[in-house]
Amino acid sequence: MLVIGRFEDGSAYQVRITGDAERPVVGSVRAASLVELHTGEPVLLSPTGPRRTVAGDDVQSVRAVLLRHTSVLDS
Repeated sequence: MLVIGRFEDGSAYQVRITGDAERPVVGSVRAASLVELHTGEPVLLSPTGPRRTVAGDDVQSVRAVLLRHTSVLDS
């Protein structure tokens, strides 16, 4: 899954969510670090739920981290 977005400081990023636990995000070191920072934490998959624990091999939870902590422009 390709995701294009911006961080709070306005820096743009483009990543591919791989679904691989070893390397969940490819394309932006900063986005990969963000996902790594939140791995193991609960995250809402949508504004109303359900809640799931962030895991590198879970594409939906990785996308939810990016949606919550950045401005996703396209996915």
